[in-house]
Amino acid sequence: VQLQASGGGLVRTGGSLTLSCAASGTIFMIDDMGWYRQVPGKERELVATIGSVGSTNYGDSVKGRVTISRDNAKNTVYLQMNRLKPEDTAVYYCNSNVRAVWYQASKAYWGQGTQVTVSS
Repeated sequence: VQLQASGGGLVRTGGSLTLSCAASGTIFMIDDMGWYRQVPGKERELVATIGSVGSTNYGDSVKGRVTISRDNAKNTVYLQMNRLKPEDTAVYYCNSNVRAVWYQASKAYWGQGTQVTVSS
């Protein structure tokens, strides 16, 4: 299974970006999908997660400014980010918990990371 993230870039304070992450390979189904971010010297932190039927969870620092969604037919998760701040600057990693076959437990996979830079 591979996760391919895209959509990062440079944006000004107050701007918006949409990240996407597509899973490919041997996939029976995907349980939770999510986004995390990391800056140098700090631990990776939760941005948002979404369950297989759409339940969502957001990190405190982004609540009200980001929306996570998924397209199960495309095995893709999205992160719409609005009102971006310089402190949102980080490498954003997507995560998917994938079941390759129906009788196996899900396994966590990570994308390669996409840089988001918010200029002041």
